[in-house]
Amino acid sequence: MLKVGDQSWYTVASVTGGAAAWTKVEATAVSPALTAALESNKESNKAAATEAAPITTAGSDMGMWASLLGAFLGGLILNLMPCVFPVLAIKVVSFSQHSSHSEVRLHRQSGIAYLVGVVLSFVLLGGLMLALRAAGEQLGWGFQLQSPAVVAALAVLFTIIGLNLAGLFEFGSVLPSNIASARAKHPMVDSFLSGILAVAVASPCTAPFMGASLGFALGLPALQALMIFAAIGVGMALPFVLASFIPAVARALPRPGAWMDTFKKLMAFPMFATVVWLVWVLGQQSGIDGAGALLLILLAMAMLLWTFTLQGRTRIWLGLFSLLALAYSIVSFGPQITKLAEPVATSSNSTNTTERWQAWAPNRVEQLLAEGKPVFVDFTAAWCVTCQYNKKTTLANADLLANFEAKKVNMLRADWTRRDPAITAALAKLGRNGVPVYVFYAPGKAPVVLSEVISVDDVNKVLNTL
Repeated sequence: MLKVGDQSWYTVASVTGGAAAWTKVEATAVSPALTAALESNKESNKAAATEAAPITTAGSDMGMWASLLGAFLGGLILNLMPCVFPVLAIKVVSFSQHSSHSEVRLHRQSGIAYLVGVVLSFVLLGGLMLALRAAGEQLGWGFQLQSPAVVAALAVLFTIIGLNLAGLFEFGSVLPSNIASARAKHPMVDSFLSGILAVAVASPCTAPFMGASLGFALGLPALQALMIFAAIGVGMALPFVLASFIPAVARALPRPGAWMDTFKKLMAFPMFATVVWLVWVLGQQSGIDGAGALLLILLAMAMLLWTFTLQGRTRIWLGLFSLLALAYSIVSFGPQITKLAEPVATSSNSTNTTERWQAWAPNRVEQLLAEGKPVFVDFTAAWCVTCQYNKKTTLANADLLANFEAKKVNMLRADWTRRDPAITAALAKLGRNGVPVYVFYAPGKAPVVLSEVISVDDVNKVLNTL
């Protein structure tokens, strides 16, 4: 019925045909296979959620403490690196200059400053690596020396330090007088900078005990990861800090005399040896042209520093000439330093020791394992001193190489001298993010990761299990 104003309207509609009958629909049962699949998917989702959650079990706490201890011991061993020794030796010898109570207190303050410099450098370097990884970069420990520009800059720095130690020039003749006087009045600044310098030369390599700790750090929250990097710094700084707090160290050193000047000049040669190593590393990255360009720039720079020791007009004219020569060298030959050379492929057909190794490539290990062949992989880099030591000693041993051949082990070398995301990812799968790393793969068995410093017996022990 419809009512409009005072009138109402209604209509009647007839229905033809019968009403549709209601049909009862029985519930369809879910098949057992589908039910099992749904339950499996449900359990997988639970497992994924569990893996994504922070690990807080007692086992992870033990893992954290073990990683901190490994990082500390690894940092302690870094002091044995040949580049770090001159830095430590020069600082320790400075204790013999004075023995008064005030100077003993100054030595302790210098030790603390050195500690702060080392720990802060490791934390900043580790934080930078973590930040770049979070931004999508595939980086690992020692990433800074994968850049030819950084290698060249370190070569320049160590050349300057070496020339200073050798007596070619004094910083007071180069630096502005106010900076030079401030440096003399605040020796703690020198100790702080010495800590930064020591980290710069020691950080590229992974010492024993450090590998697992650094790999573990990548899976931790940022704060806990930085604690591991700080532990490395504490371990590395400990010997000098102890020396600064123990008066017997200063008393055990010879009295000040002419020997100190001789010792200072002697320490220049390890610095120059470091430069030789850095030029060789650059040659692996940028080729012979890049290494030659760096040597030319270092030569021009050395001449410029020498001119600061001259007097009068000779200093002005030779200094201007040397400055122009240095500028010309940088502009004309500098680009050769950062230009990456084509990698040289290694051959597996030769019987030469160095050519028995095949170049590592993604999925190469899986292919060989699928063919039933055991594999040994050497993750290495030219800038890693430990890698080069192992390569020239253990991995060049004739008896060991014969055992490799007898066991028909395929030997692969993954060269991380230059940045390679594929190698970084492969290291991450092994729980590592630095070199050296040595891994045995055998069909049907889990990979065996050896220590960073390997011996012939260590390798043979694993070979004999094949």
